[in-house]
Amino acid sequence: MTITAYRGEILSLAHDPAEGEGAVRHDPDGLLVIEDGIVVARGPHADLAPRFPGLAPEAIKGLIVPGFIDAHVHYPQMDRVASHGEQLLDWLERHIFPAEMAFADPLHAASVARAFLDELLRHGTTSALVFATVHPGSVDAFMAEAQRRNLRMACGKVLMDLGPEGLRDTPETARDDSEALIRRWHLQGRLTYAVTPRFALTSSDAQLAVAGDLLEAHPQVLLHTHLAENTREVAEVAARFPDAADYLDAYDRFGLVTPRSVFAHGIHLPDRSCARLAETGAGIAVCPSSNFFLGSGMFDFAQAEAHGVRLGLGTDIGAGTSFSLLRTSGLAYEAGLFNHYRLDPFRALWLATGGSARLLHIADKVGNLSEGQEADFVVLDEKATPLLARRTAGAGLAERLFALQVLGDDRAIARTHVMGKCAWDRDQPGLPS
Repeated sequence: MTITAYRGEILSLAHDPAEGEGAVRHDPDGLLVIEDGIVVARGPHADLAPRFPGLAPEAIKGLIVPGFIDAHVHYPQMDRVASHGEQLLDWLERHIFPAEMAFADPLHAASVARAFLDELLRHGTTSALVFATVHPGSVDAFMAEAQRRNLRMACGKVLMDLGPEGLRDTPETARDDSEALIRRWHLQGRLTYAVTPRFALTSSDAQLAVAGDLLEAHPQVLLHTHLAENTREVAEVAARFPDAADYLDAYDRFGLVTPRSVFAHGIHLPDRSCARLAETGAGIAVCPSSNFFLGSGMFDFAQAEAHGVRLGLGTDIGAGTSFSLLRTSGLAYEAGLFNHYRLDPFRALWLATGGSARLLHIADKVGNLSEGQEADFVVLDEKATPLLARRTAGAGLAERLFALQVLGDDRAIARTHVMGKCAWDRDQPGLPS
């Protein structure tokens, strides 16, 4: 039995602030007690310290928050971040599909997986829902590296039998490969499998049916795909599925809209789709960085909130331009304001932690640093840059948090802890992860 403790300012969200009062849990002088990687006590230091006589907590300078949870990101695309000149469909053809073909090589996949997970930890991200490629070995490489680091991650082989030559499977290999990967990785340690059709245009009806069969046969896996990201994409889906009521319905008819379904983007949705998402419990990973970068549009937070759609936050590397969920939170505010929605900084933190945890069905494990949860947390330094230090000096909690979201990035991540153990220390960058 190993007990560690940390004393400092602790902040988390118990639930989505849009769902009612009492969401913010803030301990200005808090104590976080961890036993074998699990939070066993958290609260005001003055109240908890007498329960643990002789315990000498480490004093933390900075704001302790739950580890960030990226609800949509592509690890094979990290080397194509900042690829110039195209919107979604042309960007995929020109930049992404050629890069993903290299993942037929397991050694290349393993090398990228290591670099990718290093970046996540450096940016304070401790859990993520991750696209691999069509190659089963790309999942093996990612899962093996995530397991080595004891990270809570979800990933799956991409299904795309209508993809380009050299990046294409079949309905039969999609089923067989996915079944084998589920047996190998699903619920092994802190890992979860995600059935991952790329999007409606890259899978035949037969393959979409296979995806639905996999979800039915394995009710604990996730469904991870894209939805209504780009206007040209939406038009082409409508042409491909003329009998579907809308883009979401094209998935729904194959059994892909479930409580465990995570749809990235959702920025061009009719009200019918939002109502159906809320009815089923499916949710949207909001990805403002990539939506800006590809010129796709702005997510409508007010529409989603009116329908009660579950939301999380994703960086969408490599169309997204930053691994930082702090920065992504600031961009979400900017996207919301475009449609006259003022995203509260506490709700933004919820989306990057507990909201994404709920989408990934791991909210009982991580997301709010409550007693019984796994001790994944981040220490934020609001003095990381001279400008941040000036902006946060003397400010209240909400103002400090908002400044971190708008002005912060990886420099504001002082430390990242996984199951209570330090996996990244800004002042000791050579620390093994």
